[in-house]
Amino acid sequence: MTTYGFYVNTDICTGCKACMTSCFDRNNLEVPQKFRKVWEYGGGEWSDDGNGAFGSTAFGYYVSLTCNHCEEPLCVANCPTGAMQKDPETGIVNNDKDICIGCMTCEKNCPYHHPVQLGDGKSHKCALCTEESADGSPDPVCVRACPFRALTFGEMDDLRSSFGDNDKAGDLSDETKPNVVIGLHRDADKGGTLMNPLEIGHEA
Repeated sequence: MTTYGFYVNTDICTGCKACMTSCFDRNNLEVPQKFRKVWEYGGGEWSDDGNGAFGSTAFGYYVSLTCNHCEEPLCVANCPTGAMQKDPETGIVNNDKDICIGCMTCEKNCPYHHPVQLGDGKSHKCALCTEESADGSPDPVCVRACPFRALTFGEMDDLRSSFGDNDKAGDLSDETKPNVVIGLHRDADKGGTLMNPLEIGHEA
């Protein structure tokens, strides 16, 4: 099986959210629906040095994530109708709208809460822009929209060979074996607090 995914270079991502908004537009979503979310992390502080000046240890960085098309997706394992499936040829996780009942068990079990319910009452999610694009590009629209080339799409074997095998950012779960490689920001080792939990639908 050929498995596809993303490399996310958080060291050059500026948090502009062009990836998120292009996906929003392509899929005709409505606020607050999102197939791609930009997680913002920050920490540090400004402090008085006692000599009339302030020093800063403040930092911030961003992690752009969509469905990780996991090797062991909990959305598939827990779907009561079998609508959610992992394609045996491409590894893409998506659901059959004809048998989806809109119960959103998929969203409840996904550690990233990626599936969303749209106006038809069904569950919808990123399918890697698998429908034919207008310009014939093989890259999903989020990749094409990024002005800094912080996102790379491709076969996971190639991405891991080129960029390593790190997935320890953006609160990723080992349980699902996500198909994403994270290029860590230079300040990632400082940790940081999730700064936009409401925006991404994540409990603080």
